[in-house]
Amino acid sequence: MQHPHPHTPAPRPPLRPPTHRRRRRTAVLAAAVAVTGLVGAGLTTLTPGSAEAATARQVEKLDRGVVSVHTDSGNLVSWRWLGTDPGDVSFNVYRAGTKVNATPVTGSTNFFHAGAPAQADYTVRAVVGGVEQADSVHAVQLRTGYKDVPISPPAGGTTPDGVAYTYEANDASVGDLDGDGALEFVLKWYPTNAKDNSQSGYTGNTIVDAVELDGTRLWRVDLGRNIRSGAHYTQFQVYDYDGDGKAEVAMKTADGTKDGTGAVIGSSTADHRNSSGYVLSGPEFLTMFNGQTGKAMGTVDHVPARGTVSSWGDSYGNRVDRFLAGTAYLDGTRPSLVMARGYYTRTVIAAWDWRGGAFTRRWTFDTNSSTNSGKGYDGQGNHALSVADVDADGKDEIVYGAMTVDDNGSGLWTTRLGHGDAAHLGDLVPSRPGPEYFKVSEDTSKPGSWMADARTGQILWQTASGADNGRGVAADVYAGSAGAEAWSASDTTLRSATGASLGREPSSINFVTWWDGDPVRELLDGTRIDKYGTSGDTRLLTASGVHSNNGTKSTPSLSGDILGDWREEVVWPTTDNKALRIYSTPVETGTRITTLLHDTQYRTALAWQNTAYNQPPHPSFFIGDGMATAPRPTVYTP
Repeated sequence: MQHPHPHTPAPRPPLRPPTHRRRRRTAVLAAAVAVTGLVGAGLTTLTPGSAEAATARQVEKLDRGVVSVHTDSGNLVSWRWLGTDPGDVSFNVYRAGTKVNATPVTGSTNFFHAGAPAQADYTVRAVVGGVEQADSVHAVQLRTGYKDVPISPPAGGTTPDGVAYTYEANDASVGDLDGDGALEFVLKWYPTNAKDNSQSGYTGNTIVDAVELDGTRLWRVDLGRNIRSGAHYTQFQVYDYDGDGKAEVAMKTADGTKDGTGAVIGSSTADHRNSSGYVLSGPEFLTMFNGQTGKAMGTVDHVPARGTVSSWGDSYGNRVDRFLAGTAYLDGTRPSLVMARGYYTRTVIAAWDWRGGAFTRRWTFDTNSSTNSGKGYDGQGNHALSVADVDADGKDEIVYGAMTVDDNGSGLWTTRLGHGDAAHLGDLVPSRPGPEYFKVSEDTSKPGSWMADARTGQILWQTASGADNGRGVAADVYAGSAGAEAWSASDTTLRSATGASLGREPSSINFVTWWDGDPVRELLDGTRIDKYGTSGDTRLLTASGVHSNNGTKSTPSLSGDILGDWREEVVWPTTDNKALRIYSTPVETGTRITTLLHDTQYRTALAWQNTAYNQPPHPSFFIGDGMATAPRPTVYTP
């Protein structure tokens, strides 16, 4: 199964000793080795301990994120261990001002309060150097095992061809929009006549709301008639790009987009839709919206421009409007916005900085440019992207399907194995240095799935070709095998981190989540969570009164570590689309990990989760059976 594949450029020498996995920059600093990275056009050696290697990354200044999940036996109270907390911090838990733990909590960030009622009010106090600190925020109460966040569906309408439509809650993201330390939701509303790019027909407008946890709507943006609705058109990024402590929201816009204050971008009367419902003419913009007010703060021409429609792979408007988006720490310290177009033929990726109230384009990667043409970067894109520091230089790369773009906008590697629907990037093989990348392939002449070294693109193992392999997952779901397991739709077995057959595949090939008390990940599919077992899966949660999104993809609005300790919440819309229902684990754990919101690979993965075919987030270090002590991040808050 060992099959190195041609890639560009040639592999670099190993960056880290194989005796210990990459543990973000904290471990890189601790290791007495030189770190080699590409800077500009030449090679530079960075010595750990130098200013560049040790640079801290900007993250959100979060509150304690306390959550109380009620069960028949009492309440599980959990909270965030922040990246800015001391390593030896401990905690006391208070109910209505009375301490309920006998000794400070040190080995985890959760406490089960037996026999307590659902409405019990909790706060948490950190203990630093033996001194108890001030009270935290009050716990978010999940009194029935979940919490409903009220939302308001937009009014429906009728398209020019006489088709009536209503709205359903779709993908969501999170960010601290108002700087209070708590995360808000940014929710995309889909009309019921949303279309895949391959389908003709008019659609209703795409609507985007910002919503507080109590259901207060901060603003509503209507993207207008000239932004078509579907999985590939609107990828929205929620992140604090300028470091002012409040997240912004970035989206592609057009004539008639109405911001959160009611102001219109471009022409309010223009209608660029053709008789098939496609928008293949008219201006295209990129807009940065104020996260607190929804006001359009800056609008520039979208890069790349549409140009000649047929140059993207067809003439009717399918491949030209395949968009991806992400957020990456391209300078190693502060986040940049990444907007991309095309993946079946030509691909263009534009990196933007938002500083001082204005856009600045950092770089543009174009597979048609003289620098990249003919090198095998074209036609490699997936229906999603991944972001990580794959080469240990402290700066993020964009893993774009079967190829990777370096932090400086130059091509890093390509396997030339082409397009696919799903991919997973993370510390998947703990026994070897650096991150790994697992991907499935749509081309029946290519391997059905493959695992690669994420730094070089070297193929570590692969499965047989011959099928359009539409689903694939890599995560540690089975404690009986070291590292992450991988499985896919056209394969018939669960595979080990080294590609060996482990027997029965899990019952689903979709999302994964950390839900119960151990660090092994669980299966998330549709509106249920299951625990993998070699003879059959065990149901842990069946959510009621909710729906999954995106057709056969069956994804939640959002899944990730958004409240409480490092375990992940799952957010589904209710069946009537009147609320976002948040589920959080009721299971106690003895594992202590810094909030994953302060691991920037994981945090940026939450930001790009809504992009096209949603994929679950993975942190920069291994979480699973036999894991090493989780690293502390090197971060700062604005």
